[in-house]
Amino acid sequence: MTASKFLAVAAMAALSFVAAHAGDGEAVAPEYTPAFVGNRSRADVDAEAVATAKVISTVPAASLAFVVPPSKLERNAVRAEAAEALRRGQIPRGEANFM
Repeated sequence: MTASKFLAVAAMAALSFVAAHAGDGEAVAPEYTPAFVGNRSRADVDAEAVATAKVISTVPAASLAFVVPPSKLERNAVRAEAAEALRRGQIPRGEANFM
C-alpha cells in the first residue's frame, strides 16, 4: 500500500511539473505578441469612464431579475398543513423513512 501511494505521488509530481512548463516556448515571446497602439487621448478615455460610472448601477443584475410574488398564505396555515401531511405519512421523516 505504501509503494502504491508513493508511486501515485511521484506520478502527480511529474504531471504537475510537465503541466507547469507546458506554456513555455517561443509562442509567448515578445516578438509574437502584437503591440497595443491606442489612437484615443487620455482625456477621451477618462471622460468615457466618468460617463459610464454615472450610468452603471451598483446593484447586481441577478437581484433585479428575481422578484418574489406576494403570498396569500399565512404561516400558521402552512405549518398546520405540513403537520397534517407528516401525520398522514406524505412527508418522509428521519433517515429510514423513504417514500
